[in-house]
Amino acid sequence: MGSRTSPVSEPITIRRAVARDAKRLTRLVRRSGAHEGKYAAAVVGYQVGPDYIEAHRTFVAVGAGEHGGRILGFYSLVLAPPELDLLFVADDAQRRGIGRRLVAHMQSEARAAGLDRVKVVSHVPAEGFYHRAGAVRTGTALANPPAVPWDRPEFEFRIPSEQCGVGYVEG
Repeated sequence: MGSRTSPVSEPITIRRAVARDAKRLTRLVRRSGAHEGKYAAAVVGYQVGPDYIEAHRTFVAVGAGEHGGRILGFYSLVLAPPELDLLFVADDAQRRGIGRRLVAHMQSEARAAGLDRVKVVSHVPAEGFYHRAGAVRTGTALANPPAVPWDRPEFEFRIPSEQCGVGYVEG
Protein backbone atom coordinates (compact mmCIF):
# COMPACT_ATOMS: atom_id res chain seq x y z
CA MET A 1 0.00 0.00 0.00
CA GLY A 2 1.53 3.34 -1.07
CA SER A 3 1.68 6.29 1.24
CA ARG A 4 -0.24 9.40 0.35
CA THR A 5 0.97 12.76 1.52
CA SER A 6 -1.69 15.02 2.94
CA PRO A 7 -1.53 18.80 2.64
CA VAL A 8 -0.77 19.06 6.35
CA SER A 9 2.05 16.52 6.47
CA GLU A 10 4.25 18.30 3.95
CA PRO A 11 5.37 21.84 4.74
CA ILE A 12 5.00 24.19 1.79
CA THR A 13 6.66 27.58 1.57
CA ILE A 14 5.40 30.26 -0.79
CA ARG A 15 8.07 32.73 -1.83
CA ARG A 16 8.57 35.36 -4.50
CA ALA A 17 9.94 33.84 -7.72
CA VAL A 18 13.34 35.03 -8.90
CA ALA A 19 14.87 35.12 -12.38
CA ARG A 20 16.75 31.85 -11.85
CA ASP A 21 13.38 30.06 -11.39
CA ALA A 22 12.40 30.79 -15.02
CA LYS A 23 13.53 27.48 -16.53
CA ARG A 24 11.83 25.43 -13.82
CA LEU A 25 8.58 27.37 -14.23
CA THR A 26 8.72 26.95 -18.00
CA ARG A 27 9.19 23.18 -17.57
CA LEU A 28 6.25 23.02 -15.16
CA VAL A 29 4.00 24.75 -17.71
CA ARG A 30 5.12 22.66 -20.67
CA ARG A 31 4.80 19.35 -18.79
CA SER A 32 1.32 20.06 -17.48
CA GLY A 33 -0.97 17.09 -18.01
CA ALA A 34 -3.87 19.52 -18.37
CA HIS A 35 -2.28 20.65 -21.64
CA GLU A 36 -2.16 17.29 -23.37
CA GLY A 37 -4.01 16.33 -26.51
CA LYS A 38 -5.99 19.13 -28.10
CA TYR A 39 -4.75 21.60 -25.46
CA ALA A 40 -1.04 21.03 -26.18
CA ALA A 41 -0.95 23.91 -28.68
CA ALA A 42 -1.41 26.42 -25.84
CA VAL A 43 1.96 25.58 -24.25
CA VAL A 44 4.14 24.53 -27.17
CA GLY A 45 7.09 26.88 -27.05
CA TYR A 46 5.64 28.72 -24.04
CA GLN A 47 8.27 30.35 -21.90
CA VAL A 48 8.20 31.97 -18.48
CA GLY A 49 11.18 34.26 -18.83
CA PRO A 50 13.18 36.13 -16.18
CA ASP A 51 11.76 39.41 -17.52
CA TYR A 52 8.20 38.13 -16.98
CA ILE A 53 9.02 37.07 -13.41
CA GLU A 54 10.48 40.47 -12.64
CA ALA A 55 7.59 42.40 -14.26
CA HIS A 56 4.77 40.61 -12.40
CA ARG A 57 4.06 39.33 -8.92
CA THR A 58 5.11 35.75 -9.46
CA PHE A 59 5.24 33.38 -6.49
CA VAL A 60 6.29 29.74 -6.17
CA ALA A 61 5.16 27.00 -3.78
CA VAL A 62 8.23 25.08 -2.66
CA GLY A 63 7.91 21.72 -0.97
CA ALA A 64 10.01 20.55 1.92
CA GLY A 65 10.42 17.02 3.18
CA GLU A 66 10.10 14.43 0.41
CA HIS A 67 10.26 17.10 -2.30
CA GLY A 68 13.43 18.74 -0.97
CA GLY A 69 12.88 22.30 -2.16
CA ARG A 70 11.27 21.42 -5.49
CA ILE A 71 8.87 23.94 -7.01
CA LEU A 72 5.44 22.32 -6.75
CA GLY A 73 3.45 25.16 -8.27
CA PHE A 74 3.35 28.86 -9.01
CA TYR A 75 1.12 31.76 -9.91
CA SER A 76 1.53 35.17 -11.47
CA LEU A 77 -0.59 38.18 -10.58
CA VAL A 78 -0.71 41.03 -13.09
CA LEU A 79 -1.77 44.28 -11.41
CA ALA A 80 -2.91 46.35 -14.38
CA PRO A 81 -5.41 45.24 -15.42
CA PRO A 82 -5.83 42.89 -12.43
CA GLU A 83 -5.54 39.30 -13.64
CA LEU A 84 -4.35 35.95 -12.39
CA ASP A 85 -2.28 35.29 -15.50
CA LEU A 86 -0.75 31.92 -14.67
CA LEU A 87 -1.48 29.25 -12.05
CA PHE A 88 0.11 25.84 -12.34
CA VAL A 89 0.61 22.95 -9.92
CA ALA A 90 2.88 20.04 -10.87
CA ASP A 91 0.85 17.01 -11.91
CA ASP A 92 2.26 14.80 -9.13
CA ALA A 93 1.53 17.49 -6.50
CA GLN A 94 -2.13 18.05 -7.34
CA ARG A 95 -4.97 17.31 -4.93
CA ARG A 96 -2.84 18.27 -1.93
CA GLY A 97 -4.21 21.77 -1.39
CA ILE A 98 -1.32 23.56 -3.11
CA GLY A 99 -3.54 25.25 -5.69
CA ARG A 100 -5.87 26.52 -2.96
CA ARG A 101 -2.89 27.84 -0.96
CA LEU A 102 -1.61 29.65 -4.03
CA VAL A 103 -5.05 31.19 -4.60
CA ALA A 104 -5.25 32.32 -0.97
CA HIS A 105 -1.77 33.84 -1.28
CA MET A 106 -2.77 35.59 -4.51
CA GLN A 107 -5.83 37.04 -2.81
CA SER A 108 -3.67 38.37 0.01
CA GLU A 109 -1.25 39.94 -2.51
CA ALA A 110 -4.17 41.46 -4.43
CA ARG A 111 -5.64 42.90 -1.24
CA ALA A 112 -2.24 44.38 -0.26
CA ALA A 113 -2.05 45.98 -3.73
CA GLY A 114 -5.47 47.59 -3.19
CA LEU A 115 -7.35 45.39 -5.69
CA ASP A 116 -10.96 44.41 -5.13
CA ARG A 117 -11.25 41.97 -8.06
CA VAL A 118 -8.93 39.72 -10.04
CA LYS A 119 -9.93 38.31 -13.42
CA VAL A 120 -9.03 34.77 -14.53
CA VAL A 121 -9.32 33.42 -18.05
CA SER A 122 -9.36 29.74 -17.17
CA HIS A 123 -7.96 26.78 -19.02
CA VAL A 124 -11.03 24.66 -19.80
CA PRO A 125 -9.95 21.63 -17.65
CA ALA A 126 -9.32 24.00 -14.68
CA GLU A 127 -12.84 25.42 -14.64
CA GLY A 128 -13.97 23.21 -11.75
CA PHE A 129 -10.94 24.15 -9.67
CA TYR A 130 -11.60 27.88 -9.97
CA HIS A 131 -15.25 27.40 -9.10
CA ARG A 132 -14.33 25.35 -5.99
CA ALA A 133 -11.70 27.96 -5.05
CA GLY A 134 -14.40 30.64 -4.85
CA ALA A 135 -14.14 32.38 -8.21
CA VAL A 136 -17.37 33.55 -9.83
CA ARG A 137 -18.01 32.80 -13.51
CA THR A 138 -18.39 36.10 -15.39
CA GLY A 139 -18.39 35.09 -19.03
CA THR A 140 -16.47 33.47 -21.85
CA ALA A 141 -13.24 34.52 -23.52
CA LEU A 142 -13.66 33.73 -27.19
CA ALA A 143 -11.19 31.62 -29.11
CA ASN A 144 -8.09 33.37 -30.44
CA PRO A 145 -6.71 31.09 -33.19
CA PRO A 146 -4.16 29.85 -33.85
CA ALA A 147 -2.71 30.16 -30.32
CA VAL A 148 -5.94 29.26 -28.50
CA PRO A 149 -8.54 27.79 -30.87
CA TRP A 150 -11.21 27.22 -28.20
CA ASP A 151 -13.43 29.37 -26.00
CA ARG A 152 -12.39 29.63 -22.34
CA PRO A 153 -14.39 30.28 -19.19
CA GLU A 154 -13.79 33.65 -17.59
CA PHE A 155 -13.90 34.04 -13.80
CA GLU A 156 -13.37 36.70 -11.20
CA PHE A 157 -12.09 36.48 -7.66
CA ARG A 158 -13.68 39.14 -5.50
CA ILE A 159 -11.16 40.37 -2.96
CA PRO A 160 -12.72 41.43 0.34
CA SER A 161 -11.08 44.28 2.20
CA GLU A 162 -9.27 43.66 5.49
CA GLN A 163 -12.30 45.06 7.31
CA CYS A 164 -14.47 42.23 5.95
CA GLY A 165 -12.20 39.59 7.44
CA VAL A 166 -13.12 37.22 10.25
CA GLY A 167 -12.73 38.71 13.66
CA TYR A 168 -13.07 42.36 12.66
CA VAL A 169 -14.86 44.34 15.32
CA GLU A 170 -16.11 47.81 14.53
CA GLY A 171 -15.96 50.14 17.30
